[in-house]
Amino acid sequence: MRREASIAHVDLDAMFAAVEQRDKVSLRGRPVIVGGVAGRGVVATASYEARRFGARSAMPTAEARRRCPPGTAFLAPRFPAYRRTSEVVMAVLAEVSPLVEQVSIDEAYVDLAAADRHDLSVPGVTRLAEQVRAAIAAATGGVTASIGVGTSKLIAKIGSDLHKPDGLTVAAPGTEQALLHPLPVTRLPGVGPATADRLRRAGLHTIGELTRTPLPELIDWFGQAHGAGLYRLARADDDRAVVGEREAKSVSAEETFDVDLTDRTRLNTEIDLLATRVGGRLRTGGLSARTITIKIRHYDFTTITRSTTRAQPTDDPRLVAQIARRLLADIDTSGGIRLLGVGVTTLAGFVQDDLFGSSADDLFGSLTPDHVDSASHDHVGSPTHDHVDSASHGHVGSPIHHHVDSAAHRSSSSTHDHVGSPVGDRPDPAGADRPASGVGAPASGVGTPASGVGTPANGVGAPANSVGAPANGVGAAAAFAVSGWRPGQDVRHDTHGAGWVWGSGRGVVTVRFEGPATPPGPVLTFAADDPALHPADPPDWTVALPA
Repeated sequence: MRREASIAHVDLDAMFAAVEQRDKVSLRGRPVIVGGVAGRGVVATASYEARRFGARSAMPTAEARRRCPPGTAFLAPRFPAYRRTSEVVMAVLAEVSPLVEQVSIDEAYVDLAAADRHDLSVPGVTRLAEQVRAAIAAATGGVTASIGVGTSKLIAKIGSDLHKPDGLTVAAPGTEQALLHPLPVTRLPGVGPATADRLRRAGLHTIGELTRTPLPELIDWFGQAHGAGLYRLARADDDRAVVGEREAKSVSAEETFDVDLTDRTRLNTEIDLLATRVGGRLRTGGLSARTITIKIRHYDFTTITRSTTRAQPTDDPRLVAQIARRLLADIDTSGGIRLLGVGVTTLAGFVQDDLFGSSADDLFGSLTPDHVDSASHDHVGSPTHDHVDSASHGHVGSPIHHHVDSAAHRSSSSTHDHVGSPVGDRPDPAGADRPASGVGAPASGVGTPASGVGTPANGVGAPANSVGAPANGVGAAAAFAVSGWRPGQDVRHDTHGAGWVWGSGRGVVTVRFEGPATPPGPVLTFAADDPALHPADPPDWTVALPA
């Protein structure tokens, strides 16, 4: 903990939803859900308008549909747009300090003292933080950030969350415990459902109550590392430094299934596919790993992990798959598996398998079991997941015009995969057919397609809308007619210009033609294989309307 409040935590507010509202003018001020849009999809981000109805991150999308009103937009993620916005924000922060620690796409720590030019008094850092918030909003086209400033990472992180959205909390030196004590224990990092439940059973609900618990009791309940960590954090004892460059600590991929899986052969096939994605990421990053982990979520949402550590690191997806299969073999899957994941940790920058010429089967003798069985998510720094309308078809290239927001459009039924038209537009008098369920919808996770068009086999890093012509010569629109246009996807029409997919299914795709700097635009429907309709890059929010 420092003598001055010189560490800032900058957290973009509901970033994915905020970027969607920025780029889709008709969605501003309205509930927006970003994530898996069909089946067993999960909410990645809910706008603050949607949160008022109880929607939240990690909630099943089906539950969010039940809670949110007609007119709520359910969109698949557009990671290229989010990355562009993140890069702009990080550039703004780099102007403030040479020491910025980006911890995710939407948050970072900033060491204000490292610049050696800022007034670090409480009024000084307050003014500076206000300037940073304004600069971020201006540079990103209106995406807001909440900022916490304190004497440690812990205080800064908690502070940034206290007055969202677009909030600011500056904790003066010496006020840390006064800030922490009234807060629930779940505000502390590492306090997940299992830890919180144990503390509740002990009558400990707030951080202040936790400080009155002797260290030996916490160690007895949670073990040396976790117990001692809770003891220190409850007392604002945090001396972690801001680290400019963070090395990857883990690589993982996971899949959520539309139907619970029990068949071992199918589960092993999924293991192979996940291991291929993990191995591809390892090789792309020039990394290898010693510890292989599988994650299983049962039908009742009970989540367990199993892991094994090898003597030598590997980047071979075949070996990762074989080890993961063996871990899975010890788990009862008869009740049904909802989610399956494969991950690797204990990363290294070299591989030694090939030096010995050993086959994958020969190498199992060097494994040391390291079984972990967790029904909660209390682990800090867990592996990152490899995951982000008409009955009349008309003539190809001839749009079928519809006004937005008929009762059928507003339905949140799982049999429709359209965005959910914004409230306030005129109803559709034609009562046209709506898209079929699941068209263009991500298969799992929080909406990142496992193997969608334009996504490499390992599912990492490639823009979901960067689709070229397939090898067989079929055009992009024809390819999407097969694979499905995703709700919210950026598109361009040769005649009508830029827009985004409002919904798709039954051989048609509905597009709203508007952008960040236009008025709300018209909604037109085309044949899904219309050769004039193309996937597009995210719009440029800095382009002003013509005079």
